Amino acid sequence: MNNLYKYLIISTILIGLISVGYFAYLRLNEDSLKTETMIIDNLTPEKNQEWIFFTDRVMGGISSGKLEIGSESGSKFYRMTGDVSTANNGGFIQFRADLTKLSNTDKIFNGVKIKVRGNDENYNIHIRTNRTVLPWQYYSLEFYAPKKWTEIELPFDSFKRSNFYQPKGFKSSDIRTLGIVAYGRDYVANLDVGLIEFY
Repeated sequence: MNNLYKYLIISTILIGLISVGYFAYLRLNEDSLKTETMIIDNLTPEKNQEWIFFTDRVMGGISSGKLEIGSESGSKFYRMTGDVSTANNGGFIQFRADLTKLSNTDKIFNGVKIKVRGNDENYNIHIRTNRTVLPWQYYSLEFYAPKKWTEIELPFDSFKRSNFYQPKGFKSSDIRTLGIVAYGRDYVANLDVGLIEFY
């Protein structure tokens, strides 16, 4: 009986130590995954996306614009310019890329970081996931683009759903497309983007 009692005590201690070690490993592993970043686009041959530019004319609007690649002091950037009009139920211009292959990873990302320069106007990031199948379904977050280059971090948990019946949030592995959008009101868009990455 005495030996059995000792065995139970030793077994309990060993199980406890193993459990503590296992959960410590999981915590460290999760933290290491969260600290990584993944460049989506920095305009290099190794890290650039096939961006598609389009406007509300696909749905009858009259907004107009274009997407170009600019260069300054040896650094390239995307430049989106145009006139956003809410006439005819329109009101946007944007460029968007399919990130399905990039987001298909076990790594955990908490948000998107962008390097931008603009005309002191507000713009939006629109994210679509594997659960936003209709054109008007997306998650969005507004950002301000000053006249000097600045880096902005946009946490995924701050993005707002466009419809109440969408899931409230999403994981980075759910992301299918990311769009940079001039949206929602009548104004002149002039936005430069030099870096997009997940953090």
